[in-house]
Amino acid sequence: MKVLIVSDSHGMVSELGVLKKRHEKEVDLFLHCGDSELAAGEAVMDGYITVQGNCDYEDRYPTETIQEIAGKKIFLTHGHLYGVKSSINNLLYKAKEVQADIACFGHSHFLGMELVDDVLFINPGSLRLPRGRMEQTYVILTIESDRLVTEVYDFHKGLLPELKSEFSL
Repeated sequence: MKVLIVSDSHGMVSELGVLKKRHEKEVDLFLHCGDSELAAGEAVMDGYITVQGNCDYEDRYPTETIQEIAGKKIFLTHGHLYGVKSSINNLLYKAKEVQADIACFGHSHFLGMELVDDVLFINPGSLRLPRGRMEQTYVILTIESDRLVTEVYDFHKGLLPELKSEFSL
């Protein structure tokens, strides 16, 4: 099973549509970690499971959600309510509380994947305003029975093979 994870698109409309069209045949679940700055009724948001970020004023988005796919539990939040710019500890505590295998978040605009205490943390970076890198990134997570594989894509250049990571569970 594959999950596309994107965050911090800050008003981009056509680009979110391009991602869906580009990956619709290979991806089973589309996640947006907040700060889309788009209304929940916006056509391009159809098909994305989305949470509310600190720049989102759409109250129809929840601040967090849990999705289950391929026997794994994914906790999705923007991250601002958990102080992720300082530490992922609060997010780790929440992920453990809800028994999540994977925690997806944004807010910092920094791309990163890290396995901490048996929880895989994924920040897909930012589609509009990346920090720490020039690429406008998103992640495709492949869930297998005994491992998780993350592949990083640049919106313009495609797959960045040197950033592929594998995590054993």
